[in-house]
Amino acid sequence: MVSPVMPTYARAPISFVRGEGSWLEDEKGRRYLDAGSGIAVSILGHAHPKLVAALTEQAASLWHTSNLYQIPQQEQLAEMLVEATFADTVVFSNSGAEACEAAVKIARRYWHVSGDSQKNEILTFNSSFHGRTLSMISAAGNSKYTDGFGPLTPGFTQVVPNNIDALEREVNERTAAVMVEPVIGEGGIIPLSDRFLKEVRQLCDDCHLLLIIDEVQCGVGRTGKLFAHEWAGIKPDVMAIAKGIGGGFPIGACLATEEAAKGMTAGTHGSTYGGNPLACRVAIEVLRIVNDADFLSDVRRKAGRMRQRMESVVATHQQVFAGVRGTGLMLGLVCKVPNTDVISAAYEKQLLLVPAAENTVRILPPLNIDENELDEICDRISAAADEMSKVPAHA
Repeated sequence: MVSPVMPTYARAPISFVRGEGSWLEDEKGRRYLDAGSGIAVSILGHAHPKLVAALTEQAASLWHTSNLYQIPQQEQLAEMLVEATFADTVVFSNSGAEACEAAVKIARRYWHVSGDSQKNEILTFNSSFHGRTLSMISAAGNSKYTDGFGPLTPGFTQVVPNNIDALEREVNERTAAVMVEPVIGEGGIIPLSDRFLKEVRQLCDDCHLLLIIDEVQCGVGRTGKLFAHEWAGIKPDVMAIAKGIGGGFPIGACLATEEAAKGMTAGTHGSTYGGNPLACRVAIEVLRIVNDADFLSDVRRKAGRMRQRMESVVATHQQVFAGVRGTGLMLGLVCKVPNTDVISAAYEKQLLLVPAAENTVRILPPLNIDENELDEICDRISAAADEMSKVPAHA
């Protein structure tokens, strides 16, 4: 008999009842160190007092009105995002997939109002992930997500990442935009080089294409800058964000320049819930905390420490791990054994990790994690690998 909750996830047999900081507690009172942050969402940990206060205060006054009316909290958050980024304007959603959908709509609409409606194809990259809607699984083109869901949405072509020649070969008269994750997350924590991102920006300029950056997972301080593309010194035309911006409350956003968004007039896009007072009030508090020079400097310092510790763990457990990659507090352990086995072994050490493609385990701790907890993550991964190393390879 099917479960009342549709079985679309292979869920771990763990249920959490409360959280505080970098820790989650299950129904039996066991405390787990959370190195996954709900897949890069709870960037300030659990039950952060400022987020709790913001949520409680807003919940006591007004939750939702719809976008039929002006929403002061939405306007404030949009102004903060515009001030902090390349963007001139923002449209809000409930998730990363919706933010990416909005980005594609903005790009296609741009060329439509520019008098060139045949320019409607988007170039994306192998191993990318932009969400689970039909259009976004079509954008990624990964058979893991597309099998059985055809016909797929046309207008997307995938290219090898970190190869500007391969990208340039796919540009034609129908190409509207390039869509790229600066750090490919779901696909295995694969950072794209600064040089490549600069080349993509230049190619878009030379060929009159829009550049869409997907920072749903790698944005909002995760790499030690507010947004990951800043490391390459480039500016996109459109950017999708979500996950961390809500600190655990569902909200997404698509940011754009005035030029890129020139086709987005009344009636061209909408969302009943997107950018409601409750979501925006929490996101305002998240942005106030994260978009601070000292906070981001601290993320970079902790990221350097964690990378050094994880390199040591890999070096001393070569039976289990092949390497570590990533940037900031967004690391991937490439495994020689099934990554699911590593995650299961970590559960035994009351540590939460996240799987990714290419047999990788993601480490995505809260950005405000303290150094002792950071060291504890590394110690628990090492202890789990010790246990795995004792098991015969044929077992």
